[in-house]
Amino acid sequence: MDTLTLNAVTKSFGSTDVIKGVDLTVKDGEFCVFVGPSGCGKSTLLRMIAGLEDVSSGDVTIAGKRVNDLAPAKREIAMVFQSYALYPHLTVRDNMGLALKQAGVAKPEVDAAIAKAAGMLSLEALLGRRPAELSGGQRQRVAIGRAIVRRPKLFLFDEPLSNLDAALRVATRIEIARLHRELGATMIYVTHDQVEAMTLADRIVVLRAGKVEQVGAPMELYNNPANTFVAGFIGSPQMNLLDAAALGLTSQTLGIRPEHLALSRSAGRLPGRVSHVEKLGGETLVYVVTETQGLLTVRLFGEHDYRVDEAVFLTPEESRAFHFGADGKRLY
Repeated sequence: MDTLTLNAVTKSFGSTDVIKGVDLTVKDGEFCVFVGPSGCGKSTLLRMIAGLEDVSSGDVTIAGKRVNDLAPAKREIAMVFQSYALYPHLTVRDNMGLALKQAGVAKPEVDAAIAKAAGMLSLEALLGRRPAELSGGQRQRVAIGRAIVRRPKLFLFDEPLSNLDAALRVATRIEIARLHRELGATMIYVTHDQVEAMTLADRIVVLRAGKVEQVGAPMELYNNPANTFVAGFIGSPQMNLLDAAALGLTSQTLGIRPEHLALSRSAGRLPGRVSHVEKLGGETLVYVVTETQGLLTVRLFGEHDYRVDEAVFLTPEESRAFHFGADGKRLY
């Protein structure tokens, strides 16, 4: 069964087209991530699914039912926001159970739902506190718990980790992945962070300027990007895009991942100088300025002792290269 279907969905604000004919199917139980740069339309698309933005044209279908004209509360969705959106005067327990209480659900059922969600999120000891007494990570867990108790057909996450520090982002990301496995729920997750997309998604939807550039599993996008935009956006550090003609090749642009660019002090196809070195322990990133290709990134596994301004040589591993035409589309 398909939980969500978007059919030729568009959104315009006056004369400005923001979403330009998106077609997408999200299957039951799937974790689907919308990713793309700021301004690509990913949050607008999520808000259209939620009913917080009107659809200019096309159809939004949830669990087989067209919902274009339904209010958000009638769509059987639950949304987790970047800002947490908790009521400051209510306890954790009351924040989590408010929607069920307003819907007239019996108190024993509400209490049972809260207890189950609190157990899944390790919130049992915090149920009597108010949001001001919680850390950022705890508040986000409460917001997720509030969504869980509603038992929606579709969970929508709008950049939920953006306000957390680096360590909490990783911990909460792992928690969301675990919850998806335990609940078996359908989730749509918006982020600008492609690392979040790669680590959470069953499928990623890459958006640019209101259009879908490519949809696929994380490693499918990494290993088979459809164009230079997807190739450059998916992967951290991002792919190097080289002028193929300067290397004596016939394709317009050559894409090479940082880990597939060999670095040597003695010989290679591209001479250059080290511009910057990032020593990360398990890996070393070396940034090299070349005359014909500009700044290129090399990923070396383990510890390496390269120095700024040191003369080096680079050689692309051509068997692992991507070839793109003048229009940016993948040739092979």
